[in-house]
Amino acid sequence: MSVLTNEASRTDILNRLKRAEGQMRGVQRMIEEGEPCLKVAQQLSAVRKALDSTFVRMTVCYLEQELDGRLEHTESGEQPKLSAMLDEVETLLARMA
Repeated sequence: MSVLTNEASRTDILNRLKRAEGQMRGVQRMIEEGEPCLKVAQQLSAVRKALDSTFVRMTVCYLEQELDGRLEHTESGEQPKLSAMLDEVETLLARMA
């Protein structure tokens, strides 16, 4: 099983998760303080979107890492094409989330 080895990607994903964790603490606080359900639901929606976008980013990072590892011996001109394709995959996945 693969692990994410790109340090910048790992940092990005961890930062996204920490932000989502902070948002969840805010939702818990809102419930404890008796905030209206509509406001709580809005914040829960924001947390879901944050987690969905983190999932998409993690998936694209995984694909990029695995493809880079398997395509090391391809022509150097293929790398920009691969990067563009991964950007498109990320956009498509984000629309599905």
